[in-house]
Order: sequence, then C-alpha cells, then structure tokens
Amino acid sequence: MHRVIVIGAGIGGIAAAIRLQAAGYHVLLVEGRDQPGGRAGALQLGQYRFDMGPTLITAPDLLRELWALTDRELERDVVLSPLSPFYRIVFADGRTFDYWGDPERDETEIARIAPSDVKGYRAFLHATRRIYQRAFAELAGEPFDHFTTFLRIVPELLQLRAHESVYRFASRYFQSPELRIVFSFHPLFIGGNPLRASAIYSIVPYLERQGGVWFAHGGIRALVQAMVERFQALGGEMLLNAPVRQIIVRNGRIHGVQLADTTAIPADIVVANSDVTKTWLQLIPPDARPWWTWRLPRLRYSMSCFLLYLGLKHRFPQLERHTIMMPGDYTGLLAQLFDGTTQLSELAFYLHAPATTDPSFAPAGQESLYILVPVPHLGHLPLDWAAEAPAFRARILTTLEYVYGLQGIANAIMTEAQFTPTDFATQLQSWHGAAFSIEPTLTQSAYFRPHNRARTIQGLYFVGAGTHPGAGIPGVLLSAAITSRLVQQDWPAPRSFRLSSPLPTGSQRAYGK
Repeated sequence: MHRVIVIGAGIGGIAAAIRLQAAGYHVLLVEGRDQPGGRAGALQLGQYRFDMGPTLITAPDLLRELWALTDRELERDVVLSPLSPFYRIVFADGRTFDYWGDPERDETEIARIAPSDVKGYRAFLHATRRIYQRAFAELAGEPFDHFTTFLRIVPELLQLRAHESVYRFASRYFQSPELRIVFSFHPLFIGGNPLRASAIYSIVPYLERQGGVWFAHGGIRALVQAMVERFQALGGEMLLNAPVRQIIVRNGRIHGVQLADTTAIPADIVVANSDVTKTWLQLIPPDARPWWTWRLPRLRYSMSCFLLYLGLKHRFPQLERHTIMMPGDYTGLLAQLFDGTTQLSELAFYLHAPATTDPSFAPAGQESLYILVPVPHLGHLPLDWAAEAPAFRARILTTLEYVYGLQGIANAIMTEAQFTPTDFATQLQSWHGAAFSIEPTLTQSAYFRPHNRARTIQGLYFVGAGTHPGAGIPGVLLSAAITSRLVQQDWPAPRSFRLSSPLPTGSQRAYGK
C-alpha cells in the first residue's frame, strides 16, 4: 500500500494528512518543531495563553467538510462562537468603524463616515458576489497546473476586473478614503499588498458575510489539536522534533525522506507543507530540481510580522476581540511594507483580545493581548532583530498608548514574549522570514503560483500557503483538498484500507500516542 509522508504539521499539512488517511493511504506526518500547527502555533506564559498566528476562522464549512470525511461532526470537537462585530477598525484620527458583516448594520456605520457611499457599498456587494461565486465557489478548488486550463478563464477574469488591484477596485465604489481602507485591506490577512493584489481578493468581505467570522473556544490551538486527534483516530501517525534534511529522489521519483538525525523513512509519496521555496532549493537534491526553480528567489514575497504576546493585569474596554489600527498614510505604509528598504515611518496594528470571549486565556479580569505589527521581510530589510527588538517593542507600546489611547499598557504587563521576522526564518523556515510565503499578485496566483503537483518528480506534491490557492486558513484547507485529490488521481488507493504500522526503528517521537 502506498505510504505518504507529509512534511510539516501546519493546518494545510494536517488537513491533507486527514484526507489521505481517510482515503486509504498510510500517512506519516513529520514536524520539525515540538508542537503541531506551524504558523498556527500556541504559546503558554504562566497563566496566560496565546495563539501565535491566525486567531479567527472564516468559511467554517471547509472544516465541516473535512470532519465529514472522518464520519464525525465538527461541532463535537470544536466549539465555535460567532464574532459580532467581526472586528473594529481604528483610524489614525481616533474614529472607528465596526465591521459586522450585516448589510444593515454596515450601512449604518458607512453612513456615519460618508453617507454618500452607502449606494456604493450596495454596488460593491453586488460586484463581489459575482467574483465570489466564480473565483471562490467554483474555481478555488481547481488545481490550475495546466496553462490551457488557466487560459480558458482569462476572459472571465478580465470581466471580473482581476487585472485591477483590490484598492483600485474598492475605490470604484467608495469615495471616502477611510472606507477605501475598510474595504481593501483584507489581502493583508494573507500576505497581499492591497495596492497590488488582484481584485479577485476583494471577495473577502463577501466571504465573511456568507460564512461569518468565528472564534474557536480554546483558540486556534484547539482546532489544531482536534485535527491531529481526527488524523490519529483514522490510524495516522505523527513525529514531532523530526526536521527533514532531504527529500530522497532517485530517477525522477520519490523514495522517501531523510531526517536531520539521518533516519531514512521510505515512502512513495511526499506532500510538502514546508515552505515551498526552501523545499525546492534546500530539500530537493540539486540534480532533481527543474530548471525554473532559479526564479523562486526572485518572486515577490509577503511582508513579515513582529508579534508581541503580552499578559496584562487588566483589560482595555476600547478593544474589541479583534481590533485593527490603521496608519495615517495607508498607501505610503503599504509601499514601505512590501517594497521599502528603510524603517517604517508609521505602524499598523492587529490586536487580538480573547479573554472576554474565552476566560481560559488569562486570569480573571486580565488579558492575553496579541499584537501583530506588519514589517518588511528580511529580503528587503535584513535587520538584526535581536538588536532591534527592544527599541521596536518600545515604539509599539508608545504608539499604542499615546496615539491609540491604551493608557498605561506598559505598566500593565505581567509577562511577555516576542516573535520576529528572524523567528519566521529560523523556527518556521520561511524564505526571507515572510509571514505568508509568496505574495498573492495576479502573476503569482493560480497557474503562476508553484503547483500542487510537482510535474518533474513523480510522487511529490505541495500543500499550504506557498502553493495554490494561497495563504490563510480557507486557502490552505482548499489547498489540502486539491492536493489530496491529485494524489488520489495519480496513486489510487482503496478507501476501505486502514493501517497503523510501527514507526521506523529508534523513532520514539509520536504525538499523542
């Protein structure tokens, strides 16, 4: 029976492992770190708990479908609560916009800022509904590994204005500078520049309105744990603390992987949830790399992030569970984030304050505050973050206190931790320390993104943020569905097959077994 090794236990990797194990393959999931989750890791600082990456769930039906493959309902393992509002946006002048995902409430918010833009909002929803139906509901699950497949839909993409940026597309419908920000910033959630990301990504507000925005009780770590448990319940196996040194390729086909401790594990199929650029350039032997891999370092990559995890002795009532703080010069900051080679002139913030929703995150009346500040990746700004971090931390706290009104935040800190672009590069093995892998531009999407199936190496596949369709929890879940379908097309296996064979001799790193 075909053995599959999935490299990397990020959400996309675990989802692919579940799908393949449920389909009858013998799947081993290998993870280099001491916990599953990848970018969706977890942190415990005394009595304070933190999600380290994504903090909310959209398109939950993708998870329900995944659970259904294991003959179980999602709600038996993961408790989801709808967020209302989805998030609060704070502008540099102190004004706020609560985004509800409900047309009536959102129109009230829009009218408060720019009454004349209410009509534009209705037209925007109509336009993005069309894009959502075609680009997400119908095409996002297609592999696009043949140019002719992509070529057939180019006329449709042009009709949907895919050649325009999200910001330009939003500007067609909103005259208010603030509302242009509100309805264009969403590509940042997946590492995209709103000034460059295709208007296809303007569907996010409609996607959120359709499926809601949800909080997982226990955090995203609870979702990751539940996914691992479903995988293991099917007979799948996991190794932690098992970084892969090399993917073994002989005569153009997969033969397994070699771990950093030199353990060789045979396999017919490898699904790489590892960083796609580093996989091709560092894990694949040089004589097995296709000619086009020289282009990978020259692609555009997403911004990185500087994250602060603060255990606070009290809460700040002006914060919603998700609060986004925008700079005064929105377009200027975007240019600096994605193309700049100097320090940022302003900062933007994404704050997650979960304890009001889930008191288990912090002691009573206190808060586990997650602060994300987008910064350029190391390819643009190769800072020594060990040296720069103290001053940058001080700048973050000063800005939050004196610009955004979080008075006394520095004095409220009981415990803290940081995660810098260097950590993205070293701990998560991300090229340039990019937080979301390859930037989602029109010429780096669909067919032009690294494919889910490696056409030059038999048995090699990719899943996750760097391959099609892209980053974010919905993106990597769709990626897992595409990749697992390709594996099943290429390497059929009987669905009734179940196997739980022992791990390689000397490997005693199974998780949860």
